[in-house]
Amino acid sequence: MLQRIQTIYLLLVVIVNGALPFWVYLWTDANGAAVYAESDVLYSALFIASAILAFITIFLFKNRKNQFVLNRLNMILNLFLLGFFVYRSLILSGEINISEKGIGMLLPVVSIVFLVLANRAIKKDEDLVKSVDRLR
Repeated sequence: MLQRIQTIYLLLVVIVNGALPFWVYLWTDANGAAVYAESDVLYSALFIASAILAFITIFLFKNRKNQFVLNRLNMILNLFLLGFFVYRSLILSGEINISEKGIGMLLPVVSIVFLVLANRAIKKDEDLVKSVDRLR
């Protein structure tokens, strides 16, 4: 059932991880130039992998358990991405010239929030199906 609320949450994850990192800058370097996700292969690959995983998860609505597991895997992937950003931000603060951290570094946090909300909705659907099966 594609009209469920978890589909909306997962589509938001696809937008946040698939489009925004290439539109919103992640940080500025010492020269003042904005650094986007496409300038680093690791960051762009992790963002695209997370977006593809969320897109695939949308179409697993018939198997809610696999959908739940893939969302958890996507959360772990976003936590790795967040860890890379934290490491990068700690490196940036030790420079001679001060560089700015961009709003793009918070995109994995937003993505994790939407994935948690999607998992709560999937769990609620699974509980509803189990309760109906009990009544039969």
